[in-house]
Amino acid sequence: MHVDGRHTLILAIIVLFLGRYLTQRVALLTRYSIPEPVTGGIIASLVLTATIAVGGVPITFDLGNRDVLLVAFFTTIGLSARVPLLLAGGTLLVVLTLVAAANIVLQNAIGVGLMSALGQPAAYGLLTGSAGLLGGHGTVAAWAPVLTERFGVTGAAELGAATATIGLIVGGVLGGPLGEKLITRHQLSGQDAQTLAVGLPRVGEGSEKLDANAVLASLLVIVVAMAIADVVNGRLAQAGVVLPDFVASLVVGIVLSNSIPYLWRRLPWPAGSPAMGLIAEVALGLFLAMSLMTMNLTTLRSTALPLVVVLAVQVLVSWLLLSHVVFRLLGGSYDAAVTTGGYFGLTMGATPTAIAIMTAIVKTHGASPRSFLVLPLVGAFFVDIINAIVLGAFVQWLGPP
Repeated sequence: MHVDGRHTLILAIIVLFLGRYLTQRVALLTRYSIPEPVTGGIIASLVLTATIAVGGVPITFDLGNRDVLLVAFFTTIGLSARVPLLLAGGTLLVVLTLVAAANIVLQNAIGVGLMSALGQPAAYGLLTGSAGLLGGHGTVAAWAPVLTERFGVTGAAELGAATATIGLIVGGVLGGPLGEKLITRHQLSGQDAQTLAVGLPRVGEGSEKLDANAVLASLLVIVVAMAIADVVNGRLAQAGVVLPDFVASLVVGIVLSNSIPYLWRRLPWPAGSPAMGLIAEVALGLFLAMSLMTMNLTTLRSTALPLVVVLAVQVLVSWLLLSHVVFRLLGGSYDAAVTTGGYFGLTMGATPTAIAIMTAIVKTHGASPRSFLVLPLVGAFFVDIINAIVLGAFVQWLGPP
């Protein structure tokens, strides 16, 4: 059974409504900043899994709209950025990049060490390390064939996909509580900061007034930026440089918002407006809802005890290091708490999960513009590059085929 793009979008909207409804009704979800699309998406994935298990009929989805929503979301992040803010977040950017590099090495060391100790092929440790966790499904798809060919292991793709799936869920569920714990313990607040870059404040969210002109202006700027980014991606591809589509959109957004308002001062520019923030929240919410609701958890049936053990250790180590070390390295500020909570979602799953976690936190505690600029830059630019280098080094270290 195949669900086309339109019906997939309809289901995603329903799932997102479900997540928002539960967040409004269940105080625990709000208190621990569990992202709304994560709540609805996990419930939907459980329903999908049960349907496939009972009916025995595979169900697939057309996820073309999901990719467009991701690009649109990162475009809004770029459009909301300011160069002075980027310069102010320079230290945070450098520190978080170094943390990411160390984290990648640590994840692989834990994975390889534990898999070997449990009598499994050491190569499996890379799939339960940064390939499956911080890298996610895309990195697994790239490295599983390499490990299979080089080391002769079987089931690499399935093991990596199971790791990425569990990591995505765990990151989405625990990242918010980590940020909340840090904010509460250290009595931090962002209530005096600027307008939210993503979403609207949870208090008074329903009473926020938006007019058609504001929404249309924001949509126009977003679509123009995406169109320019398509041209940039095409030129880069011709030059042999291949990057994810959302990277160019993020950069183009930054360039536009830091040039046009200064060149044409009378031109109304919607960056940082409530309309832009609302569009960003909807795009991100629908993207995550589609990603989570289409996960078939029956693929985890073959997950062996070693995988459960390794992932339990990975989660525990990441939680302890982030809460006791990384938070302080990032400065121990409100921005550091928001970034730490989001980074847990990144190190266990993916950048969109990290952004959703930070969105849930700031909707309650106040804006953190530096976090929303720095973490996507680290996740979009540096993580994939460092991850590829480290994984390559580990493959060489593990020995010849």
